[in-house]
Amino acid sequence: MSIDQSTAAKVAKLARIKVEEDALPALAEEFNTILGFIEQLNEVDVEGVEPMTSVTPQRLKRREDVVTDGNQQDKVLANAPDAREGFFAVPKVVE
Repeated sequence: MSIDQSTAAKVAKLARIKVEEDALPALAEEFNTILGFIEQLNEVDVEGVEPMTSVTPQRLKRREDVVTDGNQQDKVLANAPDAREGFFAVPKVVE
């Protein structure tokens, strides 16, 4: 599969990326390079290979799923530009 300049322009428009007319040949070539790499990956025989999420076989640490308040109200409100009576204070937006 080969990407021409008009297809590259269409992809750029769909991605809402402004690409100058003189940069379209380079963009099309870059797309073709990426597609060539994908075609190489499609040629690899992966029959019998299990999918993996990491290169090391490890399990995530598990903990009991318990709902807590976090006991961090002071730390959270320390980041607020304005906090009153234990809550975020925001400007009134509805009259």
